[in-house]
Amino acid sequence: MIRKLDEIIEAVKAKGKRRLVAAYANDSHTIGAASMAMDLGIVEATLVGDEQTIKDVCAKEGIDVNKFKIVQEANEQAAANKAVELINAGEGDILMKGLCSTDKYMRAILNKEKGLMPAGKPVLSHVTVFDVPAYHKLLITSDVAVIPAPDFKQKVAITNYVINTARTLGIENPKVAMIAPTEQMSVGIPSCVDAALIAAMANRGQIKALVDGPLALDVAIDKESATIKKLKGEVAGDADCLVWPNIEAGNVFYKSCTKFAKAELAAMVVGAKVPCVLSSRGDSTKTKMYSIALAALSCK
Repeated sequence: MIRKLDEIIEAVKAKGKRRLVAAYANDSHTIGAASMAMDLGIVEATLVGDEQTIKDVCAKEGIDVNKFKIVQEANEQAAANKAVELINAGEGDILMKGLCSTDKYMRAILNKEKGLMPAGKPVLSHVTVFDVPAYHKLLITSDVAVIPAPDFKQKVAITNYVINTARTLGIENPKVAMIAPTEQMSVGIPSCVDAALIAAMANRGQIKALVDGPLALDVAIDKESATIKKLKGEVAGDADCLVWPNIEAGNVFYKSCTKFAKAELAAMVVGAKVPCVLSSRGDSTKTKMYSIALAALSCK
């Protein structure tokens, strides 16, 4: 079981190098993260973007530009499209967002003819793994960036995505908390109803994990709060995974953890043909490197 983000690096090394393709990789954080991941021996990297800009960034940051394969494309959307094209051509195992905006990145992935979506109607979602100093293990959380208000079918898919990521990190039977404003069952609060139904599905073997809900955040991650509120069960106070009711709840948690709690994290989009690194353009080089490592570990 992997308990710290640093441990992902060694786990990836045991699997062998993966091939990373970065879309519109014109910024120091993306290039620095790709360079760091290469130096650690976990990926080979192709940078799609403006070649001169990439060379200038490398010179400024003291990075050997010759370690990368560079594909010239100065236009933001065209660079995202080209990166996806390279993945579909078998030239990469992981897609990464560079300086392009999230909407352009997602547009390239979701393109019906040339994108990265598998056949059928898969749900594309987002998973974040947090290393929070105040918590005793890694915390895997659901979508903070892709689906604004997931319906019930999407919530089931999202729940399975966090479970799969937990298993990738060596957690055989993940403890999943379905987060709502209260741990009391209130039929007037949709998130409570959905949480209770998904927990019931797990109890009947339709979802392969320990799932409890509805649970308020405090009782999901704090044993003392769970004890005071007389909550029993294996998930309360010791969750591995948190599934948010909507993007607002998840996004506020994400930014609270990074800005107030100084958490490190790794994040990726799941549900596409390959793992797709999606971190904020303002995220650190280290966060992006951890995200590359998580995606590499998740490759089939």
